[in-house]
Amino acid sequence: MRKNYLFLLVSILMGFSLILTSCEKDDDPVIPGDDPEDFQGEITGAVTLDAAAKYVLTGALVVKDGGTLNIPAGTVIEAVGGQIAYIAVAQGGKIYVNGTATSPVVMTCSDKTPGSWGGLVICGKAPTNKADAGTAGAEVSGLPYGGTVADDNSGSIKYLRVEYTGFNYSDTKQFNGVSFFGVGSGTTVDYVVSYNGKDDGIEFFGGTVNASHLVSVGSDDDGIDYADGWSGTGEYWVAINSTKSGIEGSNNGDDGAATPMTDATLRNITVYGMGEKPFYLKEGAGKVNLDNIVIGGLVDTKQQPMFYADDDDTDALARIAAGDIVITNVKFLDLQAGQTQAYTGLTYTENAAATGAGNGINKPGWMPDALNTVDASTKVID
Repeated sequence: MRKNYLFLLVSILMGFSLILTSCEKDDDPVIPGDDPEDFQGEITGAVTLDAAAKYVLTGALVVKDGGTLNIPAGTVIEAVGGQIAYIAVAQGGKIYVNGTATSPVVMTCSDKTPGSWGGLVICGKAPTNKADAGTAGAEVSGLPYGGTVADDNSGSIKYLRVEYTGFNYSDTKQFNGVSFFGVGSGTTVDYVVSYNGKDDGIEFFGGTVNASHLVSVGSDDDGIDYADGWSGTGEYWVAINSTKSGIEGSNNGDDGAATPMTDATLRNITVYGMGEKPFYLKEGAGKVNLDNIVIGGLVDTKQQPMFYADDDDTDALARIAAGDIVITNVKFLDLQAGQTQAYTGLTYTENAAATGAGNGINKPGWMPDALNTVDASTKVID
């Protein structure tokens, strides 16, 4: 009898131990970044990655309101190709990409072809002219964006290269390389490269964020876009070899005269090598003050202006007539037969000494070798 009691007691204790162990495992949350081989999920606290590890992005990674993602210099995040894998920052979340000139952060994919993974999406609380501002679902990720906080801060992105982005989010929507949705001026954006993306390289959907030293090369759509009331300053931008436009500037696709109106200041810009409409002023165009630009290289089969607008875009033509599009110090390169400099009525001043982003259509001196080097045989800009 005593042996039976002892056996029963041991059994009860073992069972209680298993229950405790099970509860501990169930209650222990999986924190993105703990397992570099399965990098996905939601970040609600502070997560700092380890630059010595390669992070395999296996799905959607979302930095939620109150969460912070710190990415140190030299970190490589490699998405698994052929699925919806992307990084998104929701309103109230923050991302700190802390790359350096000698050790940038790289977001790439195991499949080295355009459109193999999503990209980086950031959603802020700054104004946009979309009708559902404040709740507008981002074109990809479905997160809300926009609001009234012009100086909203989503963190800092410095020395980042994204590669092979543009995965189809749905039948009608595609990721860009880096998308800024209603991002505020409190956010830092400097030295960002998009290489061989299937959709646009870099795009601003409203917001007030300023961005300098941007490079988009090999986009299968447009190089750099701004739209939906973006009111910011861009300096030292390079858009090369885009299948469609080099730069596309618009106001609102539903209402070309919507407010707050796009009001862009662009300085030191190079746009070269595109399939159509090199600098496309569309969907109302908005306002733009553009100084020191080198532009050209439109395919010889297109007989179009370098600064292009559609004949039926009455709101864009109204902006041209009002003098809201100011272009100074422009250098045109390699215009082919039938190609013109600008849409009729659009005024500009030429300057044969214009340098664009700093070195004409060649790699600018400010672009560090580490940021420009994809692998031993591949450069972003040769």
